[in-house]
Amino acid sequence: MSDNLLSLKHVSKEYSGNKVLKDINIELKKGEIHALIGENGAGKSTLMNILFGMSVIHTTGGYEGTIEIEGKETHIKSPHDAMDYGIGMVHQEFMLIPGFSIMENVKLNREITKPNLVSPIFGKRLETLNIEQMNEDTRKALDLLDMDIEEYVQVAGLPVGHMQFIEIAREIDKTGIKILVFDEPTAVLAESEAANLLKAMKKLAQKGIGILFISHRLDEIIDVADVVTVLRDGEHVATKKVKDTNKYEIAQLMVGRSITIDREEGTNRNIVDETILDIENLFVAMPGERVKGVDIKVKKGEIVGIGGLAGQGKLGIANGIMGIFPAKGEVKFKGKKSALNDPKSAIKSGLAFVSEDRKGVGLLLDESIESNIAFSAMQIYNEFLVNAGPVKLKDSKKIREHANKMIKELDIRCTSSMQRVGSLSGGNQQKVCVARALTLAPELLLVSEPTRGIDIGAKKLVLDLLKQLNNEGMTIIMTSSELAELRSICDRILIICEGKVEGVLPPDAPDAEFGLMMSGSGNGNMEGREA
Repeated sequence: MSDNLLSLKHVSKEYSGNKVLKDINIELKKGEIHALIGENGAGKSTLMNILFGMSVIHTTGGYEGTIEIEGKETHIKSPHDAMDYGIGMVHQEFMLIPGFSIMENVKLNREITKPNLVSPIFGKRLETLNIEQMNEDTRKALDLLDMDIEEYVQVAGLPVGHMQFIEIAREIDKTGIKILVFDEPTAVLAESEAANLLKAMKKLAQKGIGILFISHRLDEIIDVADVVTVLRDGEHVATKKVKDTNKYEIAQLMVGRSITIDREEGTNRNIVDETILDIENLFVAMPGERVKGVDIKVKKGEIVGIGGLAGQGKLGIANGIMGIFPAKGEVKFKGKKSALNDPKSAIKSGLAFVSEDRKGVGLLLDESIESNIAFSAMQIYNEFLVNAGPVKLKDSKKIREHANKMIKELDIRCTSSMQRVGSLSGGNQQKVCVARALTLAPELLLVSEPTRGIDIGAKKLVLDLLKQLNNEGMTIIMTSSELAELRSICDRILIICEGKVEGVLPPDAPDAEFGLMMSGSGNGNMEGREA
C-alpha cells in the first residue's frame, strides 16, 4: 500500500481555452498537515473543486491528470463520491442550521435510527431516531476537539468560533474520514479561537487523518504545517518541508513574478506637497470587503495603489468614499469635509469612480457607447442637455462629438459611437467606464480593478492611459488584486489586511515584504497604519 494518502498527479484544468491549473503535483501523507498557499487566482479553489468532484469541473470538460487515494486511482464525479472516499471539508462559510441543536447539525442527513413496534411491518422509514446514540457520537467528536459545550444546545446565537468547531465535529463524526480539507478556517475567528482550531488540527493529524490546510496566514502555516506547497498563477511553484523554510521565503514564492508591465517614471511628474485627500478612521460596510478604520493621506499628483488579498477590505475604500456602500468616518477633499453616503455630492466635489463591477455598477450594457459616456455628466451636471421650453432634451450632436473624441483618445475599438456596449470586448468596456469618469472632469480618479478580466495587451493600454492622465495632472487612487500592475505605475502601495492598512511600501520593495504584509505578517512598517 502506498505511503501517500492522497496523490494529485499532473493535474491541469482549463476554462474556455484559459489554463487555470498547469501540471500540479501534490502528495499528502497519513497524519500530515500539508498547507496550500497562493494569492487569489492562484488555482487553490479550482484544485479543491476537482478533489470534491464539483459539477463546475465536469460540466466544463473535466480535468487532466489523476487522483490517487492510498495508491489507487480514483474518479471523483461528485461531492458524494468524495465523501465515500473519506474526504471531508471544513468551509469558512458555515453550513449550519441555526434552529437545530449541535447534535442535529452534526448528524444531519446521517441520522441513526432503531427499530420499534411498527417498523418490522412498515419498513425502516418508520424506525425511531436513536437520540441516545447520536448524542453519544456527537459528544465523542466534541470531546476530541476539547469543546466543553452540551450537544443539545441550539446553534443559533453561539459564538463564531463554536460554529467553526461544530463544522469540524460534523466532518470527523463521518465514518471512514481519511482526508480533511480546511479552507481558510481561521479567516472569521478571533485570535484565541484560531489558536484552539490549530491545536485541534494537530490532534486530528495525530489520529492519522491527512489534512490539507488552505491559508494565507504565514504564521499559522509555520506553526502547524509539516509541508507547504506554493501555487502561483495556476502553476506549482514549490513544495517544501516547513522546517526547511521560513515565512519570508514562502512570501517571496507566493508573490514573486516577472512584472510584465515594466515600471517607467512619468516624464513630467508633478506631485506637490499638498494633501488633496485626507481620510480618517473610515469604516465601510461593504459585504465581503469591510473596511475597519483606515487613515490615508493622498498628495496632489500622486498615483496611490491599494492592494491586498480578496475579502480583506481593499475594494471597500473607494466604494465607501463614493457612497456606493454605507460608510462612516471623516473624508476631506481639498481641505473641505465630504458628505459620506452621497454619490452625487462626491462627484460634484471633483471625484470620479471607475467601479470594479463594470457590468453591475459601471455600464448600461444595452445602451450605446455614447449614452454610457455621457450618462453621469447628464445626471450630475445637466451637461449634454438643451432647454426646450419647460423640458430639457438630449443634445445628441454634442454627445456624439464628445463620444467620438473619447473613442479616439482612448482608442476604444468599436464600429461607431452607437454600438451597444454589451457587444464590446472586456478591455473596450473598461475604457468606456474610464471615458464616462473622465467626462466628469475629475481632479481625483478612483479606479478599482481596472484590468480585471482583460487580456495583457488591453491591460497595458489601460495602465498607459492612467499614467498619461496622471502626467496631465490628475491624482489617481488605483485598487487592484494585480500586484505587478500596482508596482508598475504607483508611487507607493498601501496593503490592506483585515480591514486595516497593514503597511505602505514603495513599488520596488522586495516581493517578500509584499507577501508578508498581504498575509498579515508585516511589521506594520514605516508609515505604518497611517498612509
